[in-house]
Amino acid sequence: MRFAGIGFRGAADLASLQDALQKAISATDGGAVDALVSEAAKARENVFRELAQVMRIPGMGVTQTDLAQMLTPTQSARIQDKFGTGSLAEAAALVAAGPGARLLAERVISSDGMATAAIAEN
Repeated sequence: MRFAGIGFRGAADLASLQDALQKAISATDGGAVDALVSEAAKARENVFRELAQVMRIPGMGVTQTDLAQMLTPTQSARIQDKFGTGSLAEAAALVAAGPGARLLAERVISSDGMATAAIAEN
């Protein structure tokens, strides 16, 4: 299964999330994503739920404790301070994909800088 990790700022809109996700999908072979995943509180945000609904795939949340266990290839000091990992998008995708997961697309950033996405599979 393929999981798209999504990170976003509070002011992000659906277009921001869609842009980041499309960039991540384009960085892979273009295969379908089976589920979206973000930090648990972010997964309850309307914009995240709307993206999952538009795509007709599940939207999942993972704990900050699980995120903090993930080493990510890209690093953001702001995200490290807030979530204990270098990339929320990469860490969320890796946690959801489970043991042995690998990143197919490292973190990409939406054109407006409001959202990030990464894709992992197991």
